Amino acid sequence: MMHSSSRLLTLLLASIALAGCAVGPNYVRPSAPLSPTFKEADGWSPAAPADTLDRGDWWTLFGDTTLNGLEARIQVSNQNVVAAEAAYRQARAIVAEDRAQLFPTIDITGNGTRSGSGGGSGGTVVTGSGTVIGGSGGRSSTQYRVTADASWAPDIWGRIRRTIESAKSNAQASAADLEAAKLTAQAELATDYFGLRAADAEIALQQATVTAYQRSLTIAQNRYNAGVTVRSDVYQAQTQLANAQADLAGATQQRADFEHAIAVLVGEPPGSFTLAAAPWIGNVPAVPPTLPSAILQRRPDVAAAERRVQAANAQIGVATAAFFPNVTLSGSYGYAATELGHLISSSNSLWSYGAQVAETVFNGGARIAQVRGARAARDQSVAQYRQTVLQALQNVEDELIATKVLAQQAELRRQASEAADASEKIFQNQYASGTVSYTDVIAAQTAAYNARLAVVQSAAQRQTTAVALIQALGGGWKAGADPKVSK
Repeated sequence: MMHSSSRLLTLLLASIALAGCAVGPNYVRPSAPLSPTFKEADGWSPAAPADTLDRGDWWTLFGDTTLNGLEARIQVSNQNVVAAEAAYRQARAIVAEDRAQLFPTIDITGNGTRSGSGGGSGGTVVTGSGTVIGGSGGRSSTQYRVTADASWAPDIWGRIRRTIESAKSNAQASAADLEAAKLTAQAELATDYFGLRAADAEIALQQATVTAYQRSLTIAQNRYNAGVTVRSDVYQAQTQLANAQADLAGATQQRADFEHAIAVLVGEPPGSFTLAAAPWIGNVPAVPPTLPSAILQRRPDVAAAERRVQAANAQIGVATAAFFPNVTLSGSYGYAATELGHLISSSNSLWSYGAQVAETVFNGGARIAQVRGARAARDQSVAQYRQTVLQALQNVEDELIATKVLAQQAELRRQASEAADASEKIFQNQYASGTVSYTDVIAAQTAAYNARLAVVQSAAQRQTTAVALIQALGGGWKAGADPKVSK
């Protein structure tokens, strides 16, 4: 027995020593197609990221308290975010489940058995219904047993550790997906909110336009009644007024659509959610002068894609470990007795231990195919990661050039609106004095209205583009680490 114990101890120590290795390639983060600077940002170069915007509450830079209150409800009320958070918790549970395979499994079993032999002899009569009448001579016994069984498959070739590595990477990718869901919901809410405020501004503009066109119709009607103009002027004024009233109705519908979208984003039924009209705060955050393109590595979708590369890489090790034998150690200790009161006694003890080695010697090339498949999956995830980085770079470049152009357009739109307003007043005065036709007045009014509308739309575009740039950079300009699963 001493000799057997020594051999078992030697096998156990050898298994623990071998468990320090893990087959399969160790993970190295794949290179990403990053350029050192953004082309569409003058003067941007690799530098320490500026902390102009905080990644957590980036929307506060717009200075709108109503928006701040709505954004605070995203994390707890938006159902897409809630679902992503549940997926993350599920991924963490899988990590814990895989990690449990590193430890032995212990089971405790207790049972009692009553058995017998003989019976039905020595004058015993068994009726047709199965009833035993008379007879004796049968033997019976009772057996009580309690045992503790343990088994352990030491992770000699690293299959379990590679599985855990893959699960942890998938959990980290799920954490990044959660951050992406939050960022997407936050950006959608900000975009819809600015759309709603722009609709409020358009409604106010169109209400003023309808009032102005009603005055113009009154003037045209009075001039026609006085016989100083033709009836076509009245018809033109009526047409212009009706079109303006139709535009007002369309803007009202657009505002309602934005309000419904905001309700869903904050987890409320649209029928019970109302957002009152309020003055539009047109703040646009200024882009910091320096920012490295490498900051995109912390963008949630980029981080998730990179974590999935590591998960796929670990699966190569899992597939490779199938080429090596599986070793299982087992042991059992317990008691057996015919009397329950004397069950726990050294004289009634039972024990056993052993080891099992199993190796698949032929499976038609399935293991080779599994390794090839795992390597192909890793290569696919690398390509997807690099494509995600390229798309992220494109998103940032697009939003940067849009930010620059919209800032220039905003000033030009303002100048155009001021000139159109002045022209409208001149033509109205000239028409009142009878020096121009009403067609000239309509053309001037239409140009002034379109110019005012363009100013409103330009301001809304600048804010929504700022939101899109923040989203393209992963939530602002502040550097941060990739989401990690807690260890």
